[in-house]
Amino acid sequence: MASSRVAGSLQVRRMADLEKMSLDQLKAVKEQADIEVNLLQDSLNNIRTATGRLENAFAALHDLSLCPQGKKILVPLTASLYVPGTIDEADKVLVDIGTGYFVEVPILVFAYWFENFLPLTYSFLQPAGV
Repeated sequence: MASSRVAGSLQVRRMADLEKMSLDQLKAVKEQADIEVNLLQDSLNNIRTATGRLENAFAALHDLSLCPQGKKILVPLTASLYVPGTIDEADKVLVDIGTGYFVEVPILVFAYWFENFLPLTYSFLQPAGV
């Protein structure tokens, strides 16, 4: 309750400050606010893109887990470069953890992590109106 009173008094003080500003100062405040809004919008779009990639990775992981051992597949090295490969162990995958390092993880562990991480990500995005 006390924090809402403090926030209310800060808003009143900010409004009084805005009324005292010159036109040039108001323009500068508007430009700064626009920059911050654009930065937040870009960050939100990046999170949406990353979430979509995670969903695609999970779908690919599910499809991979259904493939029999010895099946020939194309392995993506980049977005446009694929090399031929063969499924050796369908119950384990290599996960890129960044900076050129990979970790071998059982599919069940990755699926557990994914099923818990993605709803958490969506819960963070809901207040932003996503």
